[in-house]
Amino acid sequence: MRERLAEDMKAAMRGKEELRLATIRMIRAEILNKDKEHGKEAAEEDILKVLQSMIKRREEAAGQFAKGGRPELAAKERDELRIVQSYLPAQLGDEELREAARAAVAEAGAATLKDMGKVMGVLSKRLAGRAAGARISQAVKELLGG
Repeated sequence: MRERLAEDMKAAMRGKEELRLATIRMIRAEILNKDKEHGKEAAEEDILKVLQSMIKRREEAAGQFAKGGRPELAAKERDELRIVQSYLPAQLGDEELREAARAAVAEAGAATLKDMGKVMGVLSKRLAGRAAGARISQAVKELLGG
């Protein structure tokens, strides 16, 4: 991931893609902060979490800008969001997510919503970077009768 970011940053500089360059620099800064937080180089799993939190912030900001009558800033946030998303693994479709949730529910022996924490623990690690936490949570709730 780090190598890909470095290569993409060089390409963005050469191509004078200012938004892409700025976004990649933001990603690298967030990863560096995570490295410092851990006192060592962050694992790939941690980098995926950083990217997901950046995506969530961009989605929220775009929504706020759109509500506030600032479509140009909302568009910029959505463009940044697309760039950040390009570094995540392919996202699971709804059916694949439901199937993974079914397997995790069976594995954890979950029967009610009280068991949701167990299932989420298993599933969040298994699907890291491939599905947003809210989507995972929704799929598990549906299966457990929520």
